[in-house]
Amino acid sequence: MIDSYGRNINYLRISITDLCNLRCRYCMPEKGIEKIPHNEILRLEEIEELARIFVSLGVNKIRITGGEPLIRKGILNLIENIGRIEGLKDFAMTTNGIFLKKYARNLKNAGLNRVNISLDTLNEKKYRDITKGGDIKEVLEGIEEAKKVGLTPIKLNVVLIGGLNEDEIKDFVNLTKNENIDVRFIELMPIGQAKDWSLDKFISNKIVLEKVKELKEIIKEDISSPARYYKLPNSKGKVGLINPISCKFCDNCNRIRLTADGKIKTCLHSNAEIDLRIPLRMGEDLRKIITEVVINKPKEHNLENGEYIERNMTTIGG
Repeated sequence: MIDSYGRNINYLRISITDLCNLRCRYCMPEKGIEKIPHNEILRLEEIEELARIFVSLGVNKIRITGGEPLIRKGILNLIENIGRIEGLKDFAMTTNGIFLKKYARNLKNAGLNRVNISLDTLNEKKYRDITKGGDIKEVLEGIEEAKKVGLTPIKLNVVLIGGLNEDEIKDFVNLTKNENIDVRFIELMPIGQAKDWSLDKFISNKIVLEKVKELKEIIKEDISSPARYYKLPNSKGKVGLINPISCKFCDNCNRIRLTADGKIKTCLHSNAEIDLRIPLRMGEDLRKIITEVVINKPKEHNLENGEYIERNMTTIGG
């Protein structure tokens, strides 16, 4: 699928649930969020059908997200069914890692290729605070199990949060020395009901290069990747910087998102959405709808103008 700016849209992120077992402060506001009504959440067979349609239109890369995808009942059957779709070349998942020790082997056997794991601190007390009760030991055990069964290469997604983890930047970077793990630092994005908290805690990714001067930029293997990659001398893994606030990467954007309630979003930072759930249940021509939506994908986002989106991240997916 080619949009009006000549970009090849071949990457679909599917949020399969708005629910999560953690309550990360930049993702959920203090009072929590209102759950999407059950009948508005896409059924598993609907997600599979939409995935098949997207792949038939040219998508060859799918990432499953949440909320936390591993709390969705029937997740293994969904992974197995999507993993069998002919034409799909890369199949991944973003998870907080809490249940990864339990599910890693079955996910690999079902056809999942790799995982991204959200981990914003290596400190047990900080982790409990930022997630409002999570146990980092479970995440670390999940990472080891993912490595063991071959859900690789593993990428750790680290959201930089002022006052929380800027003092751990070097510790995260050092994880790439002896392990084939990529650590990606992501600027804190003001999204949904938690946007005010995020704006107050924002720090630029430039701090990573200031703190670890040994990092050297390397040539991108994939120009559509939002990350600029760096390496320590002789390290096995890479360090990525994803800068949606301080440095746009819209020119090479190749992705679209499907929300947990069946809305297609062509830009994470736009409130524009097109409903696919109702047309799907009405038997309408979704190929035509999707193609038209992709053609009209916006050129870029406008975060610098303070145009923040209203949806909470849990319903969009990472």
